[in-house]
Amino acid sequence: MFFETYKKVEDALKKVSGEDDVFLGDGGDHADLASTVAFALAKKERENPAKIAASIAKKLEAEFESSDIKVETKGPYINFIFGAGYLSDVLKASLKPGYGQLPEKGVRVCIEHTSANPNGPLHVGHIRNSVIGDTLSRVYKKAGYITDVHYYVNDMGRQIAIVSWGFDNIDIARKDNEKGDRYVADVYVLANKKIEADPSIKEEIDRRMALIEQGDPEMVKKFREAVLLCLDGMKETLNELNAPHDRFIFESDFVRNKLMYNILHRIEALPQAKHEETLSLDLTEFGFEKDYVLRRSDGTSVYAARDLAYHEWKSDNYDRVIDVLGADHKLIGTQLQSTMKLLGDKSPEIVFFEFVSLPEGSMSTRAGKFISADDLIGEVTKRAYEEVNSRRPEISEDEKCAIAKSVAIGAVRYDIVRVSQEKSTVFDWKEALDFEKQSAPYVQYAHARACSILKKAGEFEEIYSPESEQEIALVKKIALFPKIIDEISRDLRPHVLAIYARELADLFNTFYRYNPVLKEEGKLRDSRLTIVKAAQNTLHEALLTLGIDAVRSM
Repeated sequence: MFFETYKKVEDALKKVSGEDDVFLGDGGDHADLASTVAFALAKKERENPAKIAASIAKKLEAEFESSDIKVETKGPYINFIFGAGYLSDVLKASLKPGYGQLPEKGVRVCIEHTSANPNGPLHVGHIRNSVIGDTLSRVYKKAGYITDVHYYVNDMGRQIAIVSWGFDNIDIARKDNEKGDRYVADVYVLANKKIEADPSIKEEIDRRMALIEQGDPEMVKKFREAVLLCLDGMKETLNELNAPHDRFIFESDFVRNKLMYNILHRIEALPQAKHEETLSLDLTEFGFEKDYVLRRSDGTSVYAARDLAYHEWKSDNYDRVIDVLGADHKLIGTQLQSTMKLLGDKSPEIVFFEFVSLPEGSMSTRAGKFISADDLIGEVTKRAYEEVNSRRPEISEDEKCAIAKSVAIGAVRYDIVRVSQEKSTVFDWKEALDFEKQSAPYVQYAHARACSILKKAGEFEEIYSPESEQEIALVKKIALFPKIIDEISRDLRPHVLAIYARELADLFNTFYRYNPVLKEEGKLRDSRLTIVKAAQNTLHEALLTLGIDAVRSM
């Protein structure tokens, strides 16, 4: 409903002003929409912008004569306030299942996220990637895009060579019920200690790196077995985080199918190519001082070469390509984008994010000093259970555990995604599980409260006539949900959805505080129950798009 009304206002403004760009945007606290087109016209006509705004507003009255859109001016600003008909239409739309789903666009989008090296469990530093990437993928599906979610598996790197050597040379037993990724990390840490004690082992690691690129069957088998063992554990964690992938794409596939060699041949022909002992690219025209190395002096390729082949394949198969990368990958990410431009291929859009950490400090898989995502989820679930148990001692143990799990995953995801990706953040246990503040439990609780009200109410007649200040504010916020989805699909800023969900929960709680629902009677009761149902459905859709369970009881 918002898009239709926006278009109606925009078309009317263009007609009466004669301008193609009418500078129409959010109206803030004073209106639903506002235009600053009078400023642009004032420069052309050398007239007072407030006078021009008043003249445009007068002409718009005739355009909106048959609608309930009210036009006001505040100095040079032209404000638009939507009336009862708009609110009624919003309520009708927001009661439908899947509210916020935008029309199918027929555009194929590939989103790659997480793609952590398979040499140990996902840790706290990885999961901001997972949460941002998965939230974006959910937004794109909601926005009507054909969306494919990838995990790019580095199965040829030095870390995997070290793991494969460790499995061959270190006798370390797998503990009972130990996840595959944790076991691989144990081998990797111990193998690194052996290499530090005996540097000559590096020669064997280099030999394995050469053999894997040559496609040696025995080495391919060793590498793949270690990688798959680790990936099995990683997939468990990702599924627990509600962040699954559609496809796992293996780096080595681009060596075997020759796509890497094809792209290296094309790069060799570029005028920016440098043929010395290594193959590299001079990217000074893009502002890079150091050469972009793609092949070592011993003839083996580096990760960047396979990554370029993967991205060319994505460029050929998708309309939009989006990568989610940590800030420490800015150099290689922008070098890749520049190289794709030189080759004439579609360059990926990259979402760079700063890191999330815990008060406990930094993490290193190589040194074995990390807090795994599993450990984090386990600790948050324990704390969530304690909170649920204190609030709902009367419910069954199974219900407590189920709610605690949903609250815990929601707390982790929301606390990570609510901060814009340019900012680093520290995961705060207390804030993440605060039922009263900016947290997933706060939004989940608002949804559960709405469900409880509707359950107690039973059957009622849907009436679409919000009247009080709080009712109107809530319905107008509900109206913006499809707009939020559309904006994020264009701007790649998923934290906006987290902010929207919290603000929607705020407005619902304010509405409930000042507007009795179940105690009212007749049409007023039904009208308010209709608003509760619309809020519940919108909160449900917002939470699902955030990858958070919309629990019905807390």
